[in-house]
Amino acid sequence: MSQKVCVWLGAVPYAMGFTDSLISVCMISSLGFCDSSINNFFCDTTALLALSCGEAFGMELVIFILAAFTLLSSLLLITVTYVSIISAILRIQSAAGRWKAFSTCASHLTGVTVFYGSLIFTYLQPDNTSSLTQAQVASVFYTIVIPMLNPLIYSLRNKDVKNAFLRVMHGRLFPQ
Repeated sequence: MSQKVCVWLGAVPYAMGFTDSLISVCMISSLGFCDSSINNFFCDTTALLALSCGEAFGMELVIFILAAFTLLSSLLLITVTYVSIISAILRIQSAAGRWKAFSTCASHLTGVTVFYGSLIFTYLQPDNTSSLTQAQVASVFYTIVIPMLNPLIYSLRNKDVKNAFLRVMHGRLFPQ
């Protein structure tokens, strides 16, 4: 990978995130709010829009379009990258090498799928069709569960950690 591509892959997501956030904050700051208690774990756009007194359809539409563009463009980049990775894996001659590479990709792909699934479930629903409780559960997944799962998934791929985990589980299931 060239340095130019590396810089581009690092700078564009930051620029997109900054622009998306700036537009959302500017639009939401112009709203009037009827209540000051946010029924969510953090100050999220969907929770803030639910507190607005006036008509927020235009803002919901803009935020929906921004979220769709941000999520789907990053998902497209990940998909293109995975197609490239899978084509490279299929060129590996040894079956053991292919298995090891696919198992590494599978654990990452599981985390990405749960992460993007919860984000899409939360942000790409028109007209707030999901309940606030469903949005809270989804937000717990992409803010707490996925970051906690990543170290667990990757550490269990280490043979020493896996063996220690199995010894602990065996000791708890079959105490002597």
